[in-house]
Amino acid sequence: MDLILLRHGKAEDQNPQGDFFRELTEKGRDQSRRAAHLIKSAGKLPEVILTSPLIRARQTADEFSRTAEMPGAITQSWLACGMHPEIALKELAGFPEFKRIMIVGHEPDFSHLLQWILGVGDGRIQVKKGAIACIQIFPPSRHGKLKFLIPPKLVDEAEPEWR
Repeated sequence: MDLILLRHGKAEDQNPQGDFFRELTEKGRDQSRRAAHLIKSAGKLPEVILTSPLIRARQTADEFSRTAEMPGAITQSWLACGMHPEIALKELAGFPEFKRIMIVGHEPDFSHLLQWILGVGDGRIQVKKGAIACIQIFPPSRHGKLKFLIPPKLVDEAEPEWR
């Protein structure tokens, strides 16, 4: 399966109700829409989107799915901050009917997941806000292959079709 990782877009620095409730800024919403445009124009839309329950991730998934004209995301508690790579692969193995899945989540979880699957040392991969990565994996196997990693600067520079 191809696993697309979309890190949530730029969010407010803090929220009076706590970290769980931090919302996307307008830039974060725009990053999410641009990510959808890029993935859709490349013909790489996922068959399903799974998202962290945190507000900023859910908003990212919502903006992405609306822009890509896809069904909404499915909230998964295992994608909340602190996700462990082993658990992620175990959970993804429960979706064998899909050839391409997107997960929307957080750092340092995504960097740890990519490093663990690709077998590279800590700190060598960093998934910044709004970045998109794709790895080919075969859950529950730990091994995979990096297909692409698009930094947020390139996502931000993508010319959206709606302008």
